Amino acid sequence: MYEFAIIWDWLAFAVRWLHVITAIAWIGSSFYFVALDLGLKKVPHLPPGAYGEEWQVHGGGFYHIQKYLVAPERMPEHLVWFKWESYVTWLSGFAMLCIVYYAGADLFLVDRTVLDVPAWGAILMSLLSLSIGWLFYDNLCKSRLAKNPTLLMVILFLILVVMAWGYTHVFSGRAALLHLGAFTATIMSANVFLVIIPNQTIVVADLKAGRTPDPKYGQIAKLRSTHNNYLTLPVLFLMLSNHYPLAFATEWNWLIASLVFLMGVTIRHYFNTMHATGKTPNWTWAATAVLFVIIMWLSSAPMSQREELATLSPTEERFAAAAGFTEVADTVRGRCSMCHTAEPGWPGIHRAPKGVILETDAQIAAHAREIYLQAGRSHAMPPGNVSEIEPLERKAIIDWYRSAVAG
Repeated sequence: MYEFAIIWDWLAFAVRWLHVITAIAWIGSSFYFVALDLGLKKVPHLPPGAYGEEWQVHGGGFYHIQKYLVAPERMPEHLVWFKWESYVTWLSGFAMLCIVYYAGADLFLVDRTVLDVPAWGAILMSLLSLSIGWLFYDNLCKSRLAKNPTLLMVILFLILVVMAWGYTHVFSGRAALLHLGAFTATIMSANVFLVIIPNQTIVVADLKAGRTPDPKYGQIAKLRSTHNNYLTLPVLFLMLSNHYPLAFATEWNWLIASLVFLMGVTIRHYFNTMHATGKTPNWTWAATAVLFVIIMWLSSAPMSQREELATLSPTEERFAAAAGFTEVADTVRGRCSMCHTAEPGWPGIHRAPKGVILETDAQIAAHAREIYLQAGRSHAMPPGNVSEIEPLERKAIIDWYRSAVAG
């Protein structure tokens, strides 16, 4: 049974790899079509209904591309749909959420010093926030605000700020920023699945039936696509944030996440303006740099101390009571304390890597699986074996973990 941890870790690796592959495909096609759309030129002698065209060169050949705002006069024989990239990205991302944060809720999702809630309660709040968030956003887009895209974007940003603050008061810092990314990604993928593709399907059906498609479907899809364009870069940051404790494990993590959304806007504004007009609004890079410096400053702000809870969770109790725990705890404190502590002593490390603190028995027991995989089954920790952990100490970690799992 002890090998289950290894199988589970490789499963997480495989799903994460799938998620990265499909995300690259989705983001790549999204950015390409936004650039293409903004670069279209109106020229004489375009076919009826065509809005503009563009010539491109790539891979030793030339491409002649034309866009129809509504639809061509008749249905083309071969039509390529760009949708599965979005669907599989979301599905694989949700699978990762289940594998890492739901299955490991006691370790990664719940921080009992933030909110003492059972794992099932935290999972329920996670699911509800993702679904309710989409419903709220969708209704905003269907309201009169759709006629004022700028105001709608400002309101959407304020909603994201509120969600950032709320998540950090419910989940662990790591899970909070990840959930903010999942919240945003759910909106983006649902835009494709529930609005953009269905609207295009209606247009295709009208063409096949010989009817003139209503241009409103394209306009609605365009609004949602614009939102997706500006939200992409912040989502990438939030999905990678779990690797950087200076982002998620600090006092102002919710404000850092909020400023990242503004950075996403400034960066995309630069490229969108360049593709549309040929001009380069270089002030956006200065604004982005200022925002980044503010984020760096916020990440170094002193953190208020939270009291360690006296009681252990059932999982922590099981590992703390297993044979060999005392020896392993001494090894961990001796070999890992230079980094995995509230105040790391290793030069250049200002926050415990991945926010993992290994000072108390409860903290060591809570991270049993990570200790087993990182310092027992593999030699990933300590990096370069800088603290010179002995082979017998690694074996003791393996024996302790097996003993606890065997029960």
